[in-house]
Amino acid sequence: MMQPPNIQEKRAALLELSHELGCQDRHQAILGEGNTSARLNAETFLVKASGTSLGTLKEHDLVACRANALLPLLEKNNVTDSEMEAALLAARVDSSSKKPSIEALFHAWLLSLPDIEFVGHTHALAVNQILCSPRAREFAQTRLFPDEIVYCGIASVFVPYTDPGLSLAHAIREKTEAFIKKYERRPRIILLENHGVIALGKTAEAVLASLLMEQKSAVIWLGAAALGGPKFLAAKHVRRIDNRPDEHYRQRALNL
Repeated sequence: MMQPPNIQEKRAALLELSHELGCQDRHQAILGEGNTSARLNAETFLVKASGTSLGTLKEHDLVACRANALLPLLEKNNVTDSEMEAALLAARVDSSSKKPSIEALFHAWLLSLPDIEFVGHTHALAVNQILCSPRAREFAQTRLFPDEIVYCGIASVFVPYTDPGLSLAHAIREKTEAFIKKYERRPRIILLENHGVIALGKTAEAVLASLLMEQKSAVIWLGAAALGGPKFLAAKHVRRIDNRPDEHYRQRALNL
């Protein structure tokens, strides 16, 4: 039986994922954009430090946080910026660590979902071209080709633009819970209007694969739109790909 990765392996996997997403040629994130996280155990998780760059992230740029110090914030409706700042600092396992990303709260919640071990959030160029357009919701709800279904799911969570921090974490929880109730599965992709994309999965490789496929989907979508489309797959074809045994085998082989 395969043993679960230890903490050092999780750190190494998270750093590798971050570097892949920060690679300039991938057009996922530049400068200080985006963030990543990994679940260490039921109590703690790693998240990218605020102000750091995914492409050059170092081990000391990963901050271990206590989930139970952040998740109670989701039960509040109003938290000031200074209160949020204090909560982020208080959540650190090591008080000498850097400040966690402002988006650590939604990472903490997503990592509490069953079978979710890694989360990646980027501002992918082609994806954001669509998310900053009037057709963003349509992009989330439709599919163009089979591999998009295999790697990104039959649909994506769509979150209308929301202020980063507590408000965004609330919105992500609300829309993701509605998705799970509707489709009886957790999502692979969450799309944030006028903001960016989130992928969640069992492994760092699964998160990277979903984000790369989402970027490819956006490029194809934009090209098809320029030619009078896109022409979307019919619902029956989406269901067929989603239920094919050979595609399920491929997903298991890829740890999706």
